[in-house]
Amino acid sequence: MGYVAIKGGAQAIEGTKDVFEFLRTSQNDSHALPLDVGTIENQLRLLHSRVISEGGVYHPTLASLAIKQSQGDTLEAAFALRAYRSTQPRLVETPVLDSKNMRVTRRISSAFKDIPGGQMLGATTDYHLRLLRMELLNESPENFRKVTEILFENSSIDDIPDTFPKVLDALRAEGLLPEVNETTDNKKPFDITREPLVFPVDRSAALATMTRAEQGSLLAIAYSNMRGYGDVHPTIAELRVGYLPVLLPHPITGELTEVGEVEVTECEVVAMYEGDNDNEATFTLGYGACFGNNEVKAISMAILDRALQKGMNEEPANPSEDPEFVLLHIDGIDSMGFCTHYKMPHYVTFQSDMDRLRTTQKKQSKKESQL
Repeated sequence: MGYVAIKGGAQAIEGTKDVFEFLRTSQNDSHALPLDVGTIENQLRLLHSRVISEGGVYHPTLASLAIKQSQGDTLEAAFALRAYRSTQPRLVETPVLDSKNMRVTRRISSAFKDIPGGQMLGATTDYHLRLLRMELLNESPENFRKVTEILFENSSIDDIPDTFPKVLDALRAEGLLPEVNETTDNKKPFDITREPLVFPVDRSAALATMTRAEQGSLLAIAYSNMRGYGDVHPTIAELRVGYLPVLLPHPITGELTEVGEVEVTECEVVAMYEGDNDNEATFTLGYGACFGNNEVKAISMAILDRALQKGMNEEPANPSEDPEFVLLHIDGIDSMGFCTHYKMPHYVTFQSDMDRLRTTQKKQSKKESQL
């Protein structure tokens, strides 16, 4: 079979852009309005958080734009956000931020009923029935705005502190957790945007990779550990969502000055204790943190962090403990790219496959005819 030259390929490709845009703007309702980026950020905030986290760029407006132009495809939106980030210069780096200073909007612990500062349930669907709310099909602007008025009438937010003590501090005070190692814990973190992963990797590189990984991939591999392909079985010491102040040195005085804040989700899990007759027995820790409100991702990341620590210190017994297996299969942009590349032309390789198959079939037919 020979190749046939096809004209007009570039024109067809340009046409796909027009059709894609047509499907975004064509509506059965002639009075439909385009989605406002502020609407996407606030009314689709969990989707918005996911794109910010996987894109690795904290820019709420551009994340909303990416969601809008990708028509809700989170991987495409994260891809666009990362592509934009790669065009921007790096002007300055912040010092390592302390999550104790987080302005907390939600904070819970499954390890204790009572924790210092108390549990703060915040905004969550954990206690909702998973039933469709049919009244939202025709929600009026008046009822939409009334929700905020009712909330502030029936509650007082002035009594809620901005920050809370860390649960892990209380466990360390009892000697149930190892003390912070100033040498290893305060070293310069691995920069996944500038340095390639070269195995074996340290914990910092693993955390940097997981923090912008695709949520579903993290969850799937962490779930394999939860089900028995691993032996972590953690308890959430603390899960918190809130706004972390960003500090930069003042251009004149050099003193650290707050320039803004970013929404983050942080999870710290306590796993099985380690120790023997020579070393004091303590609990072990897993840590997860990412941009936005992404509780499932932060929990999954913390579980995998603990599993990977085991795999870094001994021969991995399960996929979730193998750093190379985990870290090379959780990035949504990489995974999507490899998957979608199969849509690209493979004419030459498939032609070769067909030629080999035809030759094999002829040899088989000839052999059968000789029997």
